[in-house]
Amino acid sequence: MLWVGMLLVGTGLALAALVLWAYSQRRRGDLGLPAGRVVSADTSGWRACERPLFSKRYRLTGRPDYLVQAGRSLVPVEIKPGRTVSQPYPGDVLQLGAYLLLIEEATGQRPSHGLLRYREQTFEVPYSRSLRASVIAELSEMRRLRSARRVAPQHNEPQRCLHCGHREHCEERLA
Repeated sequence: MLWVGMLLVGTGLALAALVLWAYSQRRRGDLGLPAGRVVSADTSGWRACERPLFSKRYRLTGRPDYLVQAGRSLVPVEIKPGRTVSQPYPGDVLQLGAYLLLIEEATGQRPSHGLLRYREQTFEVPYSRSLRASVIAELSEMRRLRSARRVAPQHNEPQRCLHCGHREHCEERLA
């Protein structure tokens, strides 16, 4: 009789493991994560990444939402859950490009791509030479503008101004 009880407990544990595995696979798909091991996560629902990526050369630091080890490559995944888009926003592509640049600097290997996950769609963004050059050019422009006395808004979106932390001091706010 003891073996029947042990068989039932074992079967129950196996079923629980199968349910948890199926849930984790579905959740991983919802997040747009590729196959591989999640190396780090920078989301409120998980543990914080211990150390951000850093490049002394470009004076840049940052953390993607997820960093996945897929084979021998690291793939950054940036999640924008509040947006439904048909094409990635240029600013989001630049942000992902910055993470790709940081990975290249940290590992000495050029990553092939990163992923942008919006509410309903995931976009694979290739780490092209032009994206790399755009990120470096934007970093240079940002450094130049840091010492400028006056900087014009870089958008025509009143909604962004409503949520901007500098809104109360901005003389050129749109809303």
